[in-house]
Amino acid sequence: MSGPAAGTAHAATTTDVVCLGESMVTFLPSQPGRLADVPSFGRGIGGAESNVACALAAAGHRATWVGRVGADGFGDHLVETIGGYGVDTSAVRRDPDRPTGIYFRTATDRGTGAHEVAYYRAGSAASAMSPANVPYEELFAGRILHLSGITAALSADCLALLRELTAPRPGRPLVSFDVNHRPRLWRDGDAGVLLELARRCDLVFVGEDEAEEAWGIVGAEAIRAALPEPSVVVVKRGSAGATVFASGPRPGPRSSNAGGADNGPGLRSTESGGGEDAPGSRFTEVAQAVGRDTVTVVPALHVDVVAAVGAGDAFAAGFLSATLRDLPVRDRVRHGHLMAAAVLTVPGDLTAPPARDHADRLVALDDGAWGRLRLGPGWTAADRAHEEVRTP
Repeated sequence: MSGPAAGTAHAATTTDVVCLGESMVTFLPSQPGRLADVPSFGRGIGGAESNVACALAAAGHRATWVGRVGADGFGDHLVETIGGYGVDTSAVRRDPDRPTGIYFRTATDRGTGAHEVAYYRAGSAASAMSPANVPYEELFAGRILHLSGITAALSADCLALLRELTAPRPGRPLVSFDVNHRPRLWRDGDAGVLLELARRCDLVFVGEDEAEEAWGIVGAEAIRAALPEPSVVVVKRGSAGATVFASGPRPGPRSSNAGGADNGPGLRSTESGGGEDAPGSRFTEVAQAVGRDTVTVVPALHVDVVAAVGAGDAFAAGFLSATLRDLPVRDRVRHGHLMAAAVLTVPGDLTAPPARDHADRLVALDDGAWGRLRLGPGWTAADRAHEEVRTP
């Protein structure tokens, strides 16, 4: 019988965030260049939802990853490595008939024409996830359920599963959805289904560029108009930062058994921190009421980028971490930017986030100091906030 059993959505919370999705073994090049020219590769892991789970666990939250991997060595590596970050992997299912997905990529930025990725995921164990074979009790056991549009593209069964998980039902956790549009995965499908799924969720992350490519929608305001249902829509705007549309008050993540806040909705905002930048400066933060929404604009940081891979997952993790702590919207976005900066300054998809007190000090900076931050490799190891405040 497919779908959650009666009463499953009311299960007691045993974790902060549950992330469901595909994770793969990734092979990272030993040097820049075309895949045809790279002599060797190092082994790592990659997967949007498992990346979020690992980052949240590293930040001190209780995180669970739910997925499906093959009963093979690569599956062993995924489960062991993700578990090594402190993520609960007890709900991961092993498939005796299908392999764990793998992929190879070049060292270049995903957004450039020189970037190459070779996926070997067709018929993978993850693509067999369906409403009939996932552990619903574990999926609904968190304060937040985090999903991604990548899962919807893997198979018809995976799409049916996301439709099931995003369906309105009493007592469901806050459902977070990262659109994560991957054009290669939608060559034979309709990426418009991602808009359908996003509208059924409570918190949505979407890039301006992917909204235009997938849906033909241009601009943050138009994106919000196309997504009127979610309580919070976070529009990522690249170097311009992020714009958050938040309506409320509405219930947020369920309280945890450990006594977490019952209402952490991601709806409160805060005025900017009193910086001295002139009006119109890229460093000025804005929070204003527009219709039913509070709209908060937070600029991006200056980052000396090592590799532009995994930053979107890290941003989502930072935002969700601050949501669990019931911080104001501006601070949630800033924590997202800082978590993304940590990943941008290392070669792989994952890294240790800054210590919480370190990140909190940076988040508390006024607008002017925030705008002068420049973060490079090794910045997360600094033990004083002012050590990163450098004028570009």
